[in-house]
Amino acid sequence: MPIQLLNGLITSKTRIRVLMRLFLNPERQAYLRELAGEFSISPSQVKEELRQLSGAGLLEHKKEGRQIHYRANTGHPLFPELQSMVRKALGMDQILESIIDRLGDLELAFLLDDYAEGKDTGIVDLGLVGNIDQENLVDLVKKTEKYISRKIRTLVLTHAEYQEMQSVLEQRPVLILWTSGSVAKKKKSKARKTRRQGSKK
Repeated sequence: MPIQLLNGLITSKTRIRVLMRLFLNPERQAYLRELAGEFSISPSQVKEELRQLSGAGLLEHKKEGRQIHYRANTGHPLFPELQSMVRKALGMDQILESIIDRLGDLELAFLLDDYAEGKDTGIVDLGLVGNIDQENLVDLVKKTEKYISRKIRTLVLTHAEYQEMQSVLEQRPVLILWTSGSVAKKKKSKARKTRRQGSKK
C-alpha cells in the first residue's frame, strides 16, 4: 500500500495522520480536540505531535477564541516534498494517473468532503467535470480502487451542471486535483463579454 512510504520514514503513526490531515489540503485547518476525536486518541498525544511539527516550522497556528487552529506552513522548504508524499500515500497520484489522464474531454477534477479535508476515511468522493466516457470511467475506477485500497465515488458533471452547482459546492470542502484550464478560460471569456456589454450601455 502507498502509505508504507510514509511509515518507512516517520515512525509516529499520529504524526503521519496529522501530516495527512493538514498537508493534503493546506487551505484547511484543525484544532487539538478535533484531531484527537478524529483519530480516537488522547489530546496529549496529538498535542505533542503538533508541538514538534510547529517547532520544526512545518505548521502555523493561531488562536481563535479558546482554541488554537493549526494548518500546514506552505512557505516551509519541505512543504512541496511532504505534500507530494501525502498525496502518494493517500493514492491521489494514482487517481490522477489512472483515471483523470485517460478520460478524454475532462475540464476539472476535484475531491469533495472528507478527503478534501485530509480525512482518510476510505471512501474518496471524486468530482469530474467534462464530457466523460461513463463506461471507461467505471472500469478505471474499479482498477484504481484495488490499487489504492480505497473506494471511489464519482460525481460526473457537464460544464453547465458544474456552474449550476457552484452555490452547493461552496458549502462543502473541495480540493482541486486537476484542471485543463478550460474552466478558467471560459470564466475569463465570460467576464470580458460582460465588460463589453457594460461598456455599450
